Amino acid sequence: MRVSGGGSGTVMIAGLIAFKPGRMPRLIYRIRLRRGRKGERKSFSEADYAALLDAAHQQLGGPIVLVWDNLNTHTSARMRELIERRSWLTVIRMPTYAPELNPVEGVWSHLKRSLANLAKKSLNELLRLIKTRLKRMQYRPELIAGFIAKAGLDAKPP
Repeated sequence: MRVSGGGSGTVMIAGLIAFKPGRMPRLIYRIRLRRGRKGERKSFSEADYAALLDAAHQQLGGPIVLVWDNLNTHTSARMRELIERRSWLTVIRMPTYAPELNPVEGVWSHLKRSLANLAKKSLNELLRLIKTRLKRMQYRPELIAGFIAKAGLDAKPP
């Protein structure tokens, strides 16, 4: 997700919702700032996504089954190589153009609505607001569970 800082740059966020039967769901995310400098990357790289997955693996302490959309960075040859190196990671692809099946889209929608009527004076102020809002969501597992339910997912084993 990207949130613009009024011409002064962009806050980029990558995140995932982790859930396991009998456990509270968790939101795990990483943030990058793009200040609009020449040569600066405009999105998360494969290495950035791999670092997010490595952090999730460490926090969750076990294997991960990742249900992922078809963003070009997620499906690149470089990303496939990074995935293959992680024996604890299994990736399942979502259908093309199916954001309604992705519970993290609910996080981004909720975040954007919470920022809609706020005047942000600088990129750093926007960054602080985003971090505060995301941290609040992390402490509301029932909200995260709602995003999972809205996507039609069921964490109960068959």
